[in-house]
Amino acid sequence: MLFILVFGLIGPVAVVTLYRFVPPPLTFLMVQRLFDGRGLDRRWVPLTDISPRLVGAVVASEDAGFCSHHGFDIAAIKKALAHNDANPNRLRGGSTISQQTAKNVFLWPRRDYVRKGLEAYFTVLIETVWGKRRIMEVYLNSIEWGPGVYGAEAAAQRNFGVSAKRLTPAQAARLAVIVPKPLHWRADRPGRFVRQRAGTIAARAGVVRSQGLADCVFLRR
Repeated sequence: MLFILVFGLIGPVAVVTLYRFVPPPLTFLMVQRLFDGRGLDRRWVPLTDISPRLVGAVVASEDAGFCSHHGFDIAAIKKALAHNDANPNRLRGGSTISQQTAKNVFLWPRRDYVRKGLEAYFTVLIETVWGKRRIMEVYLNSIEWGPGVYGAEAAAQRNFGVSAKRLTPAQAARLAVIVPKPLHWRADRPGRFVRQRAGTIAARAGVVRSQGLADCVFLRR
C-alpha cells in the first residue's frame, strides 16, 4: 500500500511539480525514435521566444476551446466517438492540447486503456499545477514536428531557416497543420492538402486572435 501511495500518487505529483519549473527531459517517443534511427533535434526555448502566431495556429487547429476547458473537451470527445462509430477505418481523436501534452511528456506512444487512464490523471495534474501558459510552453517544445524534430524552435529552423519567434502567419499555419502526421506531411514542401488546410488554419487563427481564444496563454494572471 505504501509503495502504491508513493509511486502511484505522490511520485507523479512531484514530477509534475518539478516540470513546472524545469524543461522535461527526453520523452518515451523521442527515445523510441532514436532507436529507430530518426535522430534528435530539440531546442528548448521559453514561450516568449515562440511566435504568438504559432500559438494561435495550434489553438485553431488542435483545440479551439483550450482556454475554456479544464483539460477535457467533452463536446469534442462525443463528436470523435460518433465519427469513429460511423467510420471505423478513419478514426478521429478528441484529445485537447492538455491531454496531448500529458501523453507526450509522461507516457508511452502505444494506445491502451492503462495509458488513457494515466493520461487523464496527468491531464488533471498539469491543469492544476502548471496552468495554461506552462502547458502551452511545454507542448510547443515537446511535440514531434518531423523525423527527429521536436519543438517549435527546431521545427522553425529545419523547415524555414528562421527562429520560432520569427514565424510568419503562413509558416505557423503550415506547422500547425502537420502536427497530427509529422512523419507524413511536410511544412517546408507542402502538398496540396497541407497548403489548403494551412489556408483554413490561418483564417481560423485570425478568429482565435480577434475573439481572444488564446488569451489564457498571453495574459499573466
